[in-house]
Amino acid sequence: MVVYQKTLRNSISCTGVGLHGGYLINMKLNPAPVNTGIVFKRIDVANEISEIPARFNTVSDLIMCTTVENEAGVKVATIEHLMAALSGCGIDNAVVELDAPEVPVMDGSSAPFVFLIECADSIEQGEVRRYIKVLKEVEVTDGGAKAVLAPADNISVSFEIDFDNPRIGKQNCSFNLRNGTFKNEICRARTFGFLSEFEKLKEMGLAKGGSLDNAIVLSGPDILNEEGLRYDDEFVRHKALDAVGDLYLAGAPIVGQFYGFRSGHALNNKLLHALFADADAWRYTTEAPVRIGNVGGAHWPAQQAAAPITA
Repeated sequence: MVVYQKTLRNSISCTGVGLHGGYLINMKLNPAPVNTGIVFKRIDVANEISEIPARFNTVSDLIMCTTVENEAGVKVATIEHLMAALSGCGIDNAVVELDAPEVPVMDGSSAPFVFLIECADSIEQGEVRRYIKVLKEVEVTDGGAKAVLAPADNISVSFEIDFDNPRIGKQNCSFNLRNGTFKNEICRARTFGFLSEFEKLKEMGLAKGGSLDNAIVLSGPDILNEEGLRYDDEFVRHKALDAVGDLYLAGAPIVGQFYGFRSGHALNNKLLHALFADADAWRYTTEAPVRIGNVGGAHWPAQQAAAPITA
């Protein structure tokens, strides 16, 4: 089956707060020609240094978020939720204009970005979509954390977390990213953090814009957000969301199975570097994944269904 590249049919804008900078940000998503990929464009700097390709090898900072940077030192941070939405909606080519060094956090999930993309609509372009086919298993570790890519005929993401916090504990999820799975099962999961860590983050110059409007906040076992959770396993679903966004920095959809155990932005990026460093581990293909199947294998937990919480 051949799939053609897609871009946005129309431009669309939004305004929101930066999670880490705390300032108001204007963002505009624009159509782009074939083979452009996803490019960030800072409209608050000189035009000749304004563009930053969204690629794994332009990542410069992975503390609490994913940041890309060009050779002139121009940066855009907190890109992972938008990248996940672009991936989940099948957008290959787009230019993201920003008047600040960060993507707005919106509600802490990818859902507002999915809404924007759907409002702008998408359009097929006259060039076949290219995929990255995983040919052999690649694994990276960091202490007790692990991230793996393995061969498969589908595109899937599986994740496990294990927190000392009794409200989170151990959670796992597995999803085949086909037929609207990202929109229906993952995109509404919000980022989360602990009240005890906020002061430390602010000392690091991070989380200045964090609030109950854009993150799940826990104090011990208690969730401080009045509306509660959107899913009973929202924590691990958000980690899967982050992984979808981080993996889209490969420059094309990855046909294979991703598994993360306590992985984060840094380890996800390390995994992409390891994949592309091994010429025998991958190849480009224009053949789209066609088999849905179940997520399986030694590393992958069984699919678990979790209904949304209506609190």
